[in-house]
Amino acid sequence: MQPAPNHATTVYYDGGCPLCRAEIDIYQKSPGGDRVCWVDASACSDQDLGPALNRSDALARLHVRQADGALASGARAFVQIWAVLPKWRWLASLARIPGAIQVMEWGYVLFLKVRPLWRKASKR
Repeated sequence: MQPAPNHATTVYYDGGCPLCRAEIDIYQKSPGGDRVCWVDASACSDQDLGPALNRSDALARLHVRQADGALASGARAFVQIWAVLPKWRWLASLARIPGAIQVMEWGYVLFLKVRPLWRKASKR
């Protein structure tokens, strides 16, 4: 899915991960979710990933591309998602606390270490 002109934010996620898919579903159904372009990196074409993002990177970590083409991944990507969804903006505000992004990134890296277990379970 190519980002439409009215989508200032494009999210690239691993739709093959059940936990990732469930979280993205929540964001998609949230107010403002229709203003975000959601791209399942496990099922899209290489062109849909856009410049400077390959499939293996897109599947390894959550990525967000802003309208200016800037890419963010991991905790910073989550903060960008939360910032555009009204019900989640409070989390984006918390991320402004000094050191919060770093703590969030450490948590995300820990999650990434166990995430393959969910992917394997979904393939059974």
